[in-house]
Amino acid sequence: MKALLAIAGKVARSGRDVTEQDIARAREEGATDLEIHDAVLIAAVFCLCNRYVDGLATWTPEDPEFYRQRAAVLAQHGYAASTLAAPNGLAQK
Repeated sequence: MKALLAIAGKVARSGRDVTEQDIARAREEGATDLEIHDAVLIAAVFCLCNRYVDGLATWTPEDPEFYRQRAAVLAQHGYAASTLAAPNGLAQK
């Protein structure tokens, strides 16, 4: 896991930062090619999404309570509930 997280951290900076030694270390520690692939893919998608949201100057609530309330809605209704009003009256679409 540590080797995969190290690779993911490098992907977050630049995919070109990942070295053959990083891949070899992950394999030596038991990671499969699929696990290495998935670690790179997940890190890259997170970067894409974060940059997309940042580039749009998206507003996000600062109050942690908002996220606790949304988590409760998701736990009860799943992601299909993403258009339901939050308990505090804020709609999330």
